[in-house]
Amino acid sequence: MEIISGIERRRHWRVEDKLRIVAEAESPGACFAEVARRHEVSRSVLWAWRKQVRSGALAAEPEPVFLPVQVVQEAAPMASPAALQGTSPPADLDQCRPAQQIEIVLPDGTALRVSESVGSTALRRVLAALRG
Repeated sequence: MEIISGIERRRHWRVEDKLRIVAEAESPGACFAEVARRHEVSRSVLWAWRKQVRSGALAAEPEPVFLPVQVVQEAAPMASPAALQGTSPPADLDQCRPAQQIEIVLPDGTALRVSESVGSTALRRVLAALRG
């Protein structure tokens, strides 16, 4: 028996727990009301979770995936806009280039080259925009 003293507060469920309880309620032969009672969740909350799962609003976070990486000695230089127009680039352009670059090629062939000093937050935003 659980004795609650003071003001009762709402419980905060982890996504994993919600998914586990919904899966249990939807298993063959399970009694929806009994599952809700066993986990001390109201049936209306369990129905809401079930609806969220079915609509895709409630889903487990995807597991991180490692992609193959290929290290190459030196990438071919990118053509600058000035070279495409037939004019020579300014002399100080070479001084602005970073010493090291990271090249990321997505499965659709999109290539992204960034400086080694790029922040992880900025890189994450760019990659999210390219994938979206």
